[in-house]
Amino acid sequence: MALYESEHTKFMREMLAKHPEWLEDQSRGRAIFWDKKTDLDEQKAYREASEPPRPYPYDVNFEQQ
Repeated sequence: MALYESEHTKFMREMLAKHPEWLEDQSRGRAIFWDKKTDLDEQKAYREASEPPRPYPYDVNFEQQ
């Protein structure tokens, strides 16, 4: 099974060989959403600031605070 290569993979390899500039475009597009530095302090503050989930508010025995 290690020798199998899908048609899509073959196609992409051929197209990237013909258009090497696509690699730079791909990297730039990926950086928009995915290649970000993670700020652990900001994540911790976000987790601590969030409220715990409330019980089901449509329950007739539910008392709001």
